Amino acid sequence: MFVDVILPLPLDGLFTYSVPQPWGEQVKIGIRVLVPFGRSRTHVGIVVKTHKGPLPSDFQIKDILQVLDAEPILLDTQLCLWQWIADYYMSPIGEVYKAALPSGLKAEDGYRPRTETYIRLTSSFHNEQTLHVALDMLQRAPKQQKVLIDFLALCDDFSDTRRLVSRDELLNQGHTLQTVNALQKRGILETYEKEVGRLNHGGEPHLEKIKPLSKSQQDAYNQIQFSFLKKNVTLLHGVTSSGKTEIYIHLIRQTLEQKQQVLYLLPEIALTVQIMERLQHVFGNRLGIYHSKYSDAERVEIWQKQLSQNPYDVILGARSAVFLPFQRLGLVIVDEEHETSYKQQDPMPRYHARSAAIVLAQIFKAKTLLGTATPSLESYHNAKTGKYALVELFQRYKGIELPEIQIVDIKDLQHRKMMNGPFSPLLLNKVREALGRGEQAILFQNRRGYAPMIECKQCGWVPHCRHCDVSLTLHRNLNQLTCHYCGAVYQVPTECPACGCKELQTRGYGTEKVETDIRDIFPEARIARMDLDTTRTRQAYERIISDFSAGRTNLLIGTQMISKGLDFDKVSVVGILNADTMLNYPDFRAYEHAFMMMAQVSGRAGRKGRRGLVILQTKSPDLPLIQQVVRNDYAAFYRSVIAERQQFRYPPYYRLVYVYLKHRQDGLVEAAGIEMGRLLCQWFPGRVLGPDKPGISKVKSLSIRKIILKFELSLNMAEVRKYLALARQQMLLDKRYTSLQIYYDVDPL
Repeated sequence: MFVDVILPLPLDGLFTYSVPQPWGEQVKIGIRVLVPFGRSRTHVGIVVKTHKGPLPSDFQIKDILQVLDAEPILLDTQLCLWQWIADYYMSPIGEVYKAALPSGLKAEDGYRPRTETYIRLTSSFHNEQTLHVALDMLQRAPKQQKVLIDFLALCDDFSDTRRLVSRDELLNQGHTLQTVNALQKRGILETYEKEVGRLNHGGEPHLEKIKPLSKSQQDAYNQIQFSFLKKNVTLLHGVTSSGKTEIYIHLIRQTLEQKQQVLYLLPEIALTVQIMERLQHVFGNRLGIYHSKYSDAERVEIWQKQLSQNPYDVILGARSAVFLPFQRLGLVIVDEEHETSYKQQDPMPRYHARSAAIVLAQIFKAKTLLGTATPSLESYHNAKTGKYALVELFQRYKGIELPEIQIVDIKDLQHRKMMNGPFSPLLLNKVREALGRGEQAILFQNRRGYAPMIECKQCGWVPHCRHCDVSLTLHRNLNQLTCHYCGAVYQVPTECPACGCKELQTRGYGTEKVETDIRDIFPEARIARMDLDTTRTRQAYERIISDFSAGRTNLLIGTQMISKGLDFDKVSVVGILNADTMLNYPDFRAYEHAFMMMAQVSGRAGRKGRRGLVILQTKSPDLPLIQQVVRNDYAAFYRSVIAERQQFRYPPYYRLVYVYLKHRQDGLVEAAGIEMGRLLCQWFPGRVLGPDKPGISKVKSLSIRKIILKFELSLNMAEVRKYLALARQQMLLDKRYTSLQIYYDVDPL
């Protein structure tokens, strides 16, 4: 008997091993096996096929070393998704395996279950008569006698179904470990280890009734239900604060009534904190949470629970939740579907969770709902052309108006020297008024750190990363310069190494500097900052959001994290400090991302009770995009951008594949790029741009070249992928390029 297994390696294809006789009955598709690889290494592989010989005579085959599971940990449906991701995104399936499984399921020593020490009576004292003897024995040891009495009280009764008692529980009655150990030495009590989960097994929380929908929400809900009769994917385009989450909750309830499961995807871990509370109040312990800020052990336990007879009915999670085992999936919700966070960038596989979720739903014949206030151009185009159904909800919950957006021309104010750092007088006045009324404000600056760069005042020298082609960001709280690409850290220089000048000045503003300056202006404000530096742990996310929700902080400064669907009742003012940093970016999606971010951030204002105010600071107030944001006119924005996309052959009219080549030697990668470009031009004439240096042409000491491929939608992408794989093979056959990295980014963002 032979098995084909997936190994967690960046290599194409499957690996065949033979199965020794004792394990023939135990081997099934989807279980893990320990296998040898190379001369001395071992890996945990997953069996995806079993077969009998004969194999080619020149085939060197090794035995599996161990069977690690009694039952499969990978279902057929998951394997289908893995294969699709590997094929579509041109990634070895071993890379999909590495991304999909928690680390505890990939290591041979594996996941160690959490255990707790429990206490029980020894076999000699299992009935009432012998227990009376034990109590009499302890007449002269009153502390030990009290331990035994308390233990029996905690057990509830003497039957075989008596309650289990942990050692910690017994010690919490006021006893010492020494006294408990003394009873063990007497042979009355004994300890044993019991596996306990890390998941919350507390009592069922107090459940609330599902809120009734408003008329506009009910209309949208009915339209979604009707659309699912005709289409498998529906786009819900609902303005900010229109109550999309309540519609989701009603759809989830209906799906659960049909005995099916729901996957609810969110783009940002921060969002799960708020949505989790809302869903737990309705669905209680039927809800499971899954994302990368959970410990590996917790993720393993959720994975195993989803394989059990009693899985979670609703999974709420970030993009990695698409990989969980589902048994009866009926509905997939992709909230904030426009978000770029759904796209995995590095490492492989560079998949888009929205696309993977749609494919996962298709595998189960389930329905997919994409929800957003600012649809991605691809999704909106699919809806407009009939590939998806479209449901629109343009009325905010309880009829609250969309926020008023006032534009501030900071170029003019800077010329007249009226700016206070990055703050206009109007913004400061409106924030001051809001705080004075007991309300809250949000300031949005899409750049973390203290300053994007420091510069010599005399000669203009700027410190750069030794490993990357980027300037270093100053983090003043840590007193260090950091590269945001490779993570390298440098000391802050005291003088310019080029000219010796001791005057080094900061350029630009990051969230850290905004926080410092705003504390000086509003010393009485209770300020919090939310960016990558302040949210390294799950607890940090939860603390920042809960403090702001409860009013313990009243001024929140943040990067794009704060734009992603967070719901705060008392925010009346939102300040966008510099819209131009989003607009002036060398990418064909720059205006799309800018519109979405500004519209989403604006939507945080005035969500309950009264109309909010947004102060949008920009040097380009007359730009059509700015006016579209002010009017919240997505349709006009779509019309203006979609025409350009068609004219210049970009998505959604064409498919993009980026080819990246990386090597330590710049000259070698330059030559390889030219050769690769020439090869691709032969196979795809008129569809190749480059090679060219990307905006950042060196990262982690590797020089980079980029080739852009544009393919008509009518082309057979399976054939395209075959030729691209062949191109990569041909390049790597050349001995000069053996250490050259070549990879593809399909549908890049």
